[in-house]
Amino acid sequence: MSAASPAADGAMESVESFVARAEAWLPDHLPLADTTRMENGFGSDEEELANVARMRATQRTLYDAGFAGICFPAEYGGLGLTLAHQKAFDEVSAPYDMPTLINIPTFVPCGAVLLEFGTEEQKRRHIPAMLRGEELWMQFLSEPSGGSDVAGAMTTAVRDGDEWVVNGSKVWTTGAWWSDYGLCLLRTNWEVPKHRGLSVFIIKIRQPDIEVQRIEMINGSREFCQEFMTDLRISDRDRVGDVDDGWTVGRRWMFHERIAMGGGSPYTSGKPPSHGAGATGRDHLLELARETGQLDDPLALDLVGEARTLRRAASELSARVGEGIVAGAMPDTAAAIGRLMSGVVNERIRTIGADLAGSSVVAWADDDPAALFGVEFLMRQSGSIAGGTLEMARNNISERVLGMPRERTLDKDVPFRDVPKGPPAAGGETR
Repeated sequence: MSAASPAADGAMESVESFVARAEAWLPDHLPLADTTRMENGFGSDEEELANVARMRATQRTLYDAGFAGICFPAEYGGLGLTLAHQKAFDEVSAPYDMPTLINIPTFVPCGAVLLEFGTEEQKRRHIPAMLRGEELWMQFLSEPSGGSDVAGAMTTAVRDGDEWVVNGSKVWTTGAWWSDYGLCLLRTNWEVPKHRGLSVFIIKIRQPDIEVQRIEMINGSREFCQEFMTDLRISDRDRVGDVDDGWTVGRRWMFHERIAMGGGSPYTSGKPPSHGAGATGRDHLLELARETGQLDDPLALDLVGEARTLRRAASELSARVGEGIVAGAMPDTAAAIGRLMSGVVNERIRTIGADLAGSSVVAWADDDPAALFGVEFLMRQSGSIAGGTLEMARNNISERVLGMPRERTLDKDVPFRDVPKGPPAAGGETR
């Protein structure tokens, strides 16, 4: 429990009292959000590391003041308050420079997974450190040959006494080069069907047996990384959940990821501002219409209105689904609804930005107000892939929410060793 929280006397603080305390504290301790700052992955390495350091320091400031980990249990450093407290804090803190970079994946899904499946030692060692900004976590989930089929993981952990020896590669890991830990899904049994031979581990990223390489995207961002693990040794104490039962952990892992991407997780805190690299933010579209002389064009205003309507609908849908899941009125798998909506809306809004920018999406001058919209258009489908494809979200909704027949699979009940596979992951043996 943070020392400054009045919940230390055992009584839960009311939402009204909590909000009043936050409103009095925020103006004197956090600067207003800088919407001109470039997002991580777009600036120089020095700028990105400085931004990460600033996020860590701000998170510690929030922790010391009793505003961190609002819905995390008190015994693990949180405040033990409700989703209503968190949502109210999100509103009053929206104008300020909140460390939202830490939300996903450090708090969700990594922190949430530790809460559900971690040992008592793991929870007491890592969750308070996350809430203080001392540990930043990433997801070691996707593999070079796996696509969205994360259950087909071929990066292998072989048991050797009280340790596991890991070989293989993970990819599309955001910010692994400046992070501290990874939650990693590994193949621990090749003799059973693919979903039954997986285990989850905690991996410390900065060590000699892990090589982290950065990936430059088409928009110039270098936020993604690929990790190569060669004879990496992990203690069995860092295993999360039972051996070969990693898919049970993995399903909850992906649930938390989907609900966070939809904006409905109780463990995220603050609203991320629209930064310079996110050119299709609501205000940016209106500014673009104004700066390109289209405010009198009804078609242009229709596009701005459509973007605002979609953004509002996605926000309201995510809130409703999140509240429904927390209340038990909806199954956990309904998180796929918010994830599907966010992906569809993201792609449409980026297309709207390109429509408003016109020919400037193809070529632009340095001072062109539409300069970023072409790059944004090139990345319009990224939100349909990150965190699991929209096709997977649709399958989850049809099969696990609506109860429709399951999609046919050819590898059911087949030992993973005998399932036809592509080439092994680069950087290490997979068997």
